[in-house]
Amino acid sequence: MDLPSRQRLGYTGRVIRNIIFDWSGTLVDDLPAVWKATNFVLTQAQRPAMTLEEFRAEFCLPFKKFYDRHTPHIPLPQLETWFHGHYRQIHDSVVEQPHARKFLEFCRARKLRTFVLSSVHKDHFARQMALTGFAGFIEKSYVGVADKREKILAILAENRLNADESLFIGDMQHDIETARHGGLHSCAVLTGYNRLAQLRDARPSLIVEHLGELQQILERNGLELNATGAGHPDSLPTPTVGALIFNAASQVLMIHTHKWSNLWGIPGGKTKWGETSEAALRREVREETGLDITDIRFVLVQDCIHSPEFYRDAHFVLLNYTCQAAGATDVTLNDEAYEYRWVTIAEALKMPLNTPTRILIEAVLANPKS
Repeated sequence: MDLPSRQRLGYTGRVIRNIIFDWSGTLVDDLPAVWKATNFVLTQAQRPAMTLEEFRAEFCLPFKKFYDRHTPHIPLPQLETWFHGHYRQIHDSVVEQPHARKFLEFCRARKLRTFVLSSVHKDHFARQMALTGFAGFIEKSYVGVADKREKILAILAENRLNADESLFIGDMQHDIETARHGGLHSCAVLTGYNRLAQLRDARPSLIVEHLGELQQILERNGLELNATGAGHPDSLPTPTVGALIFNAASQVLMIHTHKWSNLWGIPGGKTKWGETSEAALRREVREETGLDITDIRFVLVQDCIHSPEFYRDAHFVLLNYTCQAAGATDVTLNDEAYEYRWVTIAEALKMPLNTPTRILIEAVLANPKS
């Protein structure tokens, strides 16, 4: 394999021994709290509030750039007073990210050195450290850093870290730029502030859905970042199942996920060894939505190869079905999606859908009996 291909697939050739974490959006989920506190600031500054998606698209680090763009008429100390005052009122809404604790335990078991480099205010950080109990997993923390690029080289020198053996994990373009400035490998997670397109533009070494996926990669590859799973040319296509779920009102369930470029889609996932496709579909739907389904009908099979909409290079064989929600239709999402809607077919087609979902809906419309 040539060097450009190895780089594209995430080959490092070096074992990872040190990990530097971003904090917000990476180890803890404080996005709702920061968004609400920022909207409070905007309101105080006589500026319109933002939707969550608008905020995710606009927010950047160093955060002074964000304020210079949206509130240039207000001095920064006043903005920070408004922000931190409101943030303290909603601080308890901050929780640890799914998979974060298990990943930290993995790092400790493998004797990886772990650090935090974050712009989070030191008081908020201390409180969140106490709430999560993560302090025992972190060797040293550097917080309240407005521009992480200005600190990364000093961290490497102070702790005698080899950049080739170090990985910076974060959820924003600024984190990837910081890693590049320090000569570290970088991993972008989809659990935080920046969206997939923004992270791709920053060109990290690797993009993962969450820390659980990164752990699997490191375990599989002996603590290297080699992408020897899905997306590697020696791997096999991945069979998956998915369904357009109808309720009693003939509405269909659409879910919003980070890993499909923030496009809307349907519940589904991989088929496990020894599992029938219908059994896999029932399991995946129950895991992702809490729904039980009935009247399962096969519609079509799709090849999904190197889709630019998916967060990583992959080759899926998609088995698509329709089905009915059985019993209660209250949806409980797991960490794979962050929003859902019951909509009519016509309404669904007006939504920003991923391509396989649109193809499925059009196939259902072309054959109403499916």
